[in-house]
Amino acid sequence: MSKPDLKGRVAVVTGASRGIGAAAALALAEAGAHIVALARTVGGLEALDDQIKAAGSSATLVPLDVTDYEALDRLGAALHERFGKLDILVGNAGALGPLTPVGHIDPKQWDNVMAVNVTANWRLIRSLDPLLRRSDAGRAIFVSSGAATNVRAYWGLYATSKAALDALVRSYAEETRNSPIRANLFNPGATRTAMRKQAMPGEDPDTLPTAEGVAQHILTLADPALMETGKLFDARLGTFLDFQKPA
Repeated sequence: MSKPDLKGRVAVVTGASRGIGAAAALALAEAGAHIVALARTVGGLEALDDQIKAAGSSATLVPLDVTDYEALDRLGAALHERFGKLDILVGNAGALGPLTPVGHIDPKQWDNVMAVNVTANWRLIRSLDPLLRRSDAGRAIFVSSGAATNVRAYWGLYATSKAALDALVRSYAEETRNSPIRANLFNPGATRTAMRKQAMPGEDPDTLPTAEGVAQHILTLADPALMETGKLFDARLGTFLDFQKPA
């Protein structure tokens, strides 16, 4: 696939210290974007920073937990003061939660997964939407999952959170359809990550695509020339999918 030219563009990536988040941040940096990398793990952010510098780009490291909503509000203000706009938002940070019957989910576990997978992304939109509107081609990309529609026993918490995220992003896409913003969802499919290992401990990771390979597709969604909005990009198929609309 051809890489878009992202020179002069600013990209926020959450969950950027490892896995798909780190790979996406590096891919965007290699395309020329300045990366604002958010994650809880300082060591992972510093390792990412070294990779980005080696690629000839630059990064701003923001160590925070995405459930620190006041910090997300401050992020919007800080980016406005420094850059005056935001071109790309990649909402990647996610929590798997327990794989257990719905009736056995602990309320604290429920609240945590919904806080990370849904509320944090809403707060990011709330904080950063004014900056995305200042871009000539604002791109909002959120990592979804096939679990949102391909529901299975014991995956109720994670599936519910991703279905809610899908609805949130699709609503935002409709609200911004007549603006320069394009908001889409990204389904990476089974990928060689720590979360996948947690969910499928008996699986051979060498049979799965790497995070680096999967993250290259995020460049398609970050392209200033992108026209699609309110859709799901499936990395396994390498294409956009339409959501089924009621008759």
